[in-house]
Amino acid sequence: MRQLVQLRWLAAAGQLLTILIVRYRLGVPLPLEPMLIVVAALGAVNLLSLFLIRRQRVTNWGLFLSLGFDVCALTVQFYLSGGADNPFVSLYLLQVVLGAVLLDIWSASALVALTAAGFALLTRVHQPLLLPPDLASARRSLFLFADWLCFALVAVLLVMFIGRIGGILRHRDASIAELRRRAAEEDGIVRMGLLASGAAHELGTPLASLSVILSDWRRDPRIMKHPGLAEEIADMVGEVDRCKAIVTGVLQQAGEPRGIAPEPVGAAAFLTGIAEDWRALYHNEPLFVDIKLDEDEAIIADPALRQAIWNVLENARDASPGQVVLVADRQGDALKVTVSDRGDGFPPELLASLGQPVQSSKGAGHGVGLFLTSNVVRKLGGQLMVENRERGAAVTMTFPLATIGANEVARKWKRNARSSS
Repeated sequence: MRQLVQLRWLAAAGQLLTILIVRYRLGVPLPLEPMLIVVAALGAVNLLSLFLIRRQRVTNWGLFLSLGFDVCALTVQFYLSGGADNPFVSLYLLQVVLGAVLLDIWSASALVALTAAGFALLTRVHQPLLLPPDLASARRSLFLFADWLCFALVAVLLVMFIGRIGGILRHRDASIAELRRRAAEEDGIVRMGLLASGAAHELGTPLASLSVILSDWRRDPRIMKHPGLAEEIADMVGEVDRCKAIVTGVLQQAGEPRGIAPEPVGAAAFLTGIAEDWRALYHNEPLFVDIKLDEDEAIIADPALRQAIWNVLENARDASPGQVVLVADRQGDALKVTVSDRGDGFPPELLASLGQPVQSSKGAGHGVGLFLTSNVVRKLGGQLMVENRERGAAVTMTFPLATIGANEVARKWKRNARSSS
């Protein structure tokens, strides 16, 4: 409809200019008052259309009425200026083409019938176009020029309009393709979530049994006589407890309650906590951390955000153990977190299909980590950039503070809570 409004403004301006040139430059006597009323009516309908399209959805019926009005306006103008002999009568074709593009088959057929009826009526009923004596002798050349001008005008308008329509359709197709791609990714994530939840349930029983067995071993006098063996069993108990905590966390996050106010935490403290947990897990394995954030910079400690950063750290450690670097700073209105390593870099096929669950160089299934990280970053409104450097690779995650910032998220949560109450 907006395209039609723009075309109608052009049509109204073109009609006004043509009327004034023909009347005052060429001296052809035209009924100015009714013709100018038609031009004013075009402008009024355009203003009404602008008012309506801002308040309601454009329908096929509305488009048909709009194009039908344009056909009627042209018919009146041609009736007042020579009927079917008017050299600009080919402008009817513009309305027919627009109807074929914008309307359904029945409405387009009705518009064709209306146009044909108007043209037929003009062959029988119209006001004659009387040329001054000095132009009557050049009637043929004058009308040929007007025919050429009409053809050029229709061609230019059609190219402009159809080109815009084609661009809109291409944009729509691209949007639909993107929605389908994201739907497929969401489906994959849901399946992975179900598998993870099911695996967590299944792992609960053997982990509990293993924990009981190891506890019995720790109290066995024969084990207690060997300090080295007792220490190894203690380490095994710790790892089993960690596995049980991970399983419990998976199950809790699968059914975590909604509607609880989010708790803010300092961004620097949040990232430092991840680094400390990392060092504790890998027995103080080196992790170089450079956090350039103000202490009062608060974010929402979303578990998904933590897991996304953790996944990238895992990938970096697999590439180059002991040579992982975590850098965080603020970039405008966003939190920027970069994890780099000194490994062999990402394979080209992974860089080409970032965000897809592809096979990575680490073995079966490990490419899922970067896939999940990509989706978490996108869900939080951020961006994920993966690049190979001269030595190793780097993954940069950018999170807008409007999404993860404590003040902004708290305001959104309160607004949603008020609207739901």
